[in-house]
Amino acid sequence: MSNIRLFFPKSLSLNLKAKLDESQSHYVNKVMRVKVNETFSLFNESGEWEAKIKEILNGIVEFNITSQLRQKESLKDIWLAFSPIKSNYFNFMIQKATELGVTKFVPIITDRTIVRKINYKRVKKIIIEATEQSNRLIVPNIEKDQNLKSFLEKNDNKINMVFGDINTKNKKLDLKIKKEAKPICIMIGPEGDFTENERKQILKFKNLQSLKINNNILRSETAVISALSIINYFLNL
Repeated sequence: MSNIRLFFPKSLSLNLKAKLDESQSHYVNKVMRVKVNETFSLFNESGEWEAKIKEILNGIVEFNITSQLRQKESLKDIWLAFSPIKSNYFNFMIQKATELGVTKFVPIITDRTIVRKINYKRVKKIIIEATEQSNRLIVPNIEKDQNLKSFLEKNDNKINMVFGDINTKNKKLDLKIKKEAKPICIMIGPEGDFTENERKQILKFKNLQSLKINNNILRSETAVISALSIINYFLNL
């Protein structure tokens, strides 16, 4: 079997016969040169499956599912609440956060947010490609941008918040967030950080832990990668 793995948004099951879309067909046939009767893998939240090419007609790949390679995953929900940043850094952050296990992205518009428009089509493409590359099964969601107050009110007492706060002295996480079923949400501020009023709003949130990620002032994308690395290490202890 080739090392190609592609996200397939529709239902997958043994003996299924279906077709790839035009873009994926081009990638499999023209870029990776996979031929009729050769195999590759398809995945979604149901698991990962081996697919055999049955026919290539007018550039479209028709396949059938021959076996299941992996069962569906049951993983801790990790959210990333963040303030959008400039394009190149933003794309890098989304890619790396996907690789590090984020299940939901939540763009937060704050007083100091500089970038206020998101190319959701482009972001979703980056998320899918990073999921394919990193051997994950679950493709993270990205919510529509919202303001800080709305996010806090909607999720109060529903999630465990880890707040990247340079003003705190705390450098440890409480074990309870590992044991509880609630999602863990990492909150990272914009360039220039949250305003003092916004910080006060966040600190009133139930089930919140402030965490000093580093003694240095980090760029937003660096703070995201650092915080996710800490959470992953913590969850795997």
